[in-house]
Amino acid sequence: MNQHIIKATGRNAEGKGASRRLRRAAQLPAIVYGGKSAPQPIQIEHEQILLASQHEWFYSSILELDVDGKVEQVLLRDMQRHPYKQLIMHLDFQRVDANQALRTKVQLHFLNQEKSPAGKTGGVVIMHELTEVEISCLPKDLPEAISVDLSDLAVGGVVHLSDLKLPSGVEIPELRLGKEHDVAVVVAKHAREEAVDAAAPTAVEVPATKAAKKDDK
Repeated sequence: MNQHIIKATGRNAEGKGASRRLRRAAQLPAIVYGGKSAPQPIQIEHEQILLASQHEWFYSSILELDVDGKVEQVLLRDMQRHPYKQLIMHLDFQRVDANQALRTKVQLHFLNQEKSPAGKTGGVVIMHELTEVEISCLPKDLPEAISVDLSDLAVGGVVHLSDLKLPSGVEIPELRLGKEHDVAVVVAKHAREEAVDAAAPTAVEVPATKAAKKDDK
């Protein structure tokens, strides 16, 4: 597992005014919580997080959070962005226990789609129904992403959650809930089928009063 270090410092001042002052100083307010320690407000250089946020690992990897020289393993749990500026407003990190399974979402990477029978067939649409999946594993087994090999995908083929090849020690909790939760991840169908599905009329409920008036005529 790659090591990703985030450097931070503790902070004492809290509240909206303190957070605004931090942002004006190119610092980002954040908090780290969980485990046996109390929640701790921290601050991080905004530029450091802005650069990290452009990488997939930032959202689904165990991060080494260095707060004033004390390093803890954490996961990013929430990130608040400015509605229209390229600014990150606040971060939440959760401490992780090396001996306790965690649940988090990871991205799906689709491979060899163009080489598949479906990908080589004209007029076929390959739809990615899911782009991420929630998994459960120990921190040491957490993958940055899960690869989905589509090299054998045929026209009319479907890849379900249960078809995903998971790394050792990783499972999908959703599959414990029954067959109806084994949803489609990828579907390959002819474009005309997709067009028919999209154009299918939707049943519209007619209010009883209007229906009655129509029957009276």
